[in-house]
Amino acid sequence: MKVNKIVVLQLMMSMVLMLGTASCSKKSSSSHASRATGWDVDSQNGTAARNAGKKQQAGPGLVFVEGGTFTMGKVQDDVMHDWNNTPTQQHVQSFYMDETEVTNGMYLEYLEWLKKVFPPTEENYKNIYEGASPDTLVWRNRLGYNETMTNNYLRHPSYANYPVVGVNWIQAVEFSKWRTDRVNEAVLEKDGYLKKGAKTTDVSAESLFNTEAYLASPSTTYGGNEELVLKKNPNGRRPKANKDGVVEEKNVYAQRSSGVILPEYRLPTEAEWEYAAAADVGQREYNIYKGQKKYPWSGDYTRSAKRKNKGDQLANFKQGNGDYGGIAGWSDDGADITNAVKSYAANDFGLYDMAGNVAEWVADVYRPIIDNEANDFNYYRGNQYAKNKIGKDGKLEIITKENIKYDTLSNGKVVARNLPGEIAQVPVDENETYLRTNFSTSDNINYRDGDKQSSKYFDFGDSESGTKADQTMYNSPKHNITTDSLGKVLRKYDNSSKRTTLIDDKVRVYKGGSWRDRAYWLDPAQRRYFPQDMATDYIGFRCAMSRVGSKAERRKSPRN
Repeated sequence: MKVNKIVVLQLMMSMVLMLGTASCSKKSSSSHASRATGWDVDSQNGTAARNAGKKQQAGPGLVFVEGGTFTMGKVQDDVMHDWNNTPTQQHVQSFYMDETEVTNGMYLEYLEWLKKVFPPTEENYKNIYEGASPDTLVWRNRLGYNETMTNNYLRHPSYANYPVVGVNWIQAVEFSKWRTDRVNEAVLEKDGYLKKGAKTTDVSAESLFNTEAYLASPSTTYGGNEELVLKKNPNGRRPKANKDGVVEEKNVYAQRSSGVILPEYRLPTEAEWEYAAAADVGQREYNIYKGQKKYPWSGDYTRSAKRKNKGDQLANFKQGNGDYGGIAGWSDDGADITNAVKSYAANDFGLYDMAGNVAEWVADVYRPIIDNEANDFNYYRGNQYAKNKIGKDGKLEIITKENIKYDTLSNGKVVARNLPGEIAQVPVDENETYLRTNFSTSDNINYRDGDKQSSKYFDFGDSESGTKADQTMYNSPKHNITTDSLGKVLRKYDNSSKRTTLIDDKVRVYKGGSWRDRAYWLDPAQRRYFPQDMATDYIGFRCAMSRVGSKAERRKSPRN
């Protein structure tokens, strides 16, 4: 019996040790325990560690586009035989893209907000609303009667779901910035970081929400109104008080590490747009992977081969001379000018009208050649790096109504460069570029952009044979707009006969065919360019948003 008692005692001690080990193991694997230190991140306010693995939510109107590799610039028909579509292998990271083009209804929401916040009747704001308004005169034609569209296309409710046109590249970029702030404002209000109804409470130019300004200095948002800008416990629970009634947990403003603020809405890069339009994800044939797909849909024809809608046109485009839609009631594509979004089937990414309806602005500055030797990952030409401006008082300089900057475009249109509530920006300097190997200047538009000998009028040493302007890589016209002492606008049109190209640093790529284009331009790889400060009746745009975190939305983790 004595031996049995010893055995029982040993077994009991073993069980106690096992339970203790299990308890320690359970404690160390707590979801709130840091993998780096073992500390409870809740008690240490470890926001980043606590939110680790939190997935990005798609913004309103966006569709997920899983990234991958593709052959950029590969066109099936190349009747021009130029360098404009030299095929290159590129890789694009996952991103989000608007399901449809930005519509008249969406853009009118932007204009109404601008009119409310920046009344055109006030001197300081008189150019903001007008500078953002689309150019409705793009519909006019010397030998055509289009006044109906001139007067109605933008504002008549019949066209509310039609893509907005008459918008230049600069206006499209400014719309994207406005959309970023309004979406994040709504997200923070929904998540409890802003008082409910804050986004519509006494909105004025002196009390605006700006995403970057909020992240840099939350307490100054809405003009420093602490009743609207709230703090929240990071773990989402109510703060707990200790036995003495003291709340030890901290409430904080939202930060990037909170995982609720979305990246900015922006124009897609050319590589992103082409990749999304081609939608190779729906194909698995080898020739498709190598870039032989002609349209955003499968097949080499513009008409559907499916039984339920056989013969129907799959996009809105010009079918021939004097034929913008087909014979009425038969063989018709359903439109003569633009058409309502979602009138045609989506591609394999779920994106509508990536061919036809309207062509679309993308972010890139145009150059004939894609320099894949310099980069084959997220290719983009147009980087101009900037940083927040620090005032003389050592604080961030926030734009106010007194220091709004305006730019006069080459066509005389006046647009706001920045708006109140935004952080003033300046180009990066040697503090950011010194001893770097990945970038050395703020403006990288002309990086590896040919040489002077490429110019037709390059001077090999005889200074009398040409001017400095003639010896640049892209010798484009230089139209000039100035004002005299009385404020009168003076327009100087460049009539020089020595200009050799229309390409310069202010022309942007646009992609996709439109209602004015033949089927040749429906190929996603086709590319054209247009001045960034001019608009047409056939170019619109859609927004994109970068994907942070994992490449795929749904993918099983590899087994250990």
